[in-house]
Amino acid sequence: MTKPHQISDIAALEALYGTPGKASILKVTDHLTPSYAAWIARSRLCILSTVGPDGTDGSPRGDDGPVVRIQDVKTLLMPDWRGNNRMDSLRNIVSDGRVSLMFMVPGSTNVVRVNGTAIVSVDPETLALFSDKGHAPRSVIVVSIVEVYSQCARALMRAKTWTSGDESGGLPSVGQILTEIELGFDGATYDAEWDARADKTMW
Repeated sequence: MTKPHQISDIAALEALYGTPGKASILKVTDHLTPSYAAWIARSRLCILSTVGPDGTDGSPRGDDGPVVRIQDVKTLLMPDWRGNNRMDSLRNIVSDGRVSLMFMVPGSTNVVRVNGTAIVSVDPETLALFSDKGHAPRSVIVVSIVEVYSQCARALMRAKTWTSGDESGGLPSVGQILTEIELGFDGATYDAEWDARADKTMW
């Protein structure tokens, strides 16, 4: 049932917002231009969005160097480094290959977005591309690019993402969150041991 004041069709939405400017259309390409490639190659953090039978998922992906490797102008390679083993993104990709990625670079208010499809690969040669100091990912997400474009900078400018300083003081820790969810969970020990555990299991 439509709720009061709900926009329920595309025509009404377009009437409310009007038409996009020329730059908003011009910036979209179906491959990596040299500038887009240079931008993505500088990014150590992106958000990977996927969709599957149980819904959607958004997952931060980060690395100590480029978060993806550019294979060619239509293909990106993202190593799946160690996480929590929930495999939400991977499960979705196996079920429904549609993906979106948002690449960020500290200090820049621009975001570069990639939409496309992906597979989960365990090809030994592909895995070997990311081998470093005895560590290798268990799989690599191979992204086939459908479109690339830069995101309007206003969101990061409004949020002062890179200029507002550390605002994390007073936030509940993960241990506190888990204790709130399950009575008796030892959140204090979880928090106290987290840094050392993460350091040992980063890769």
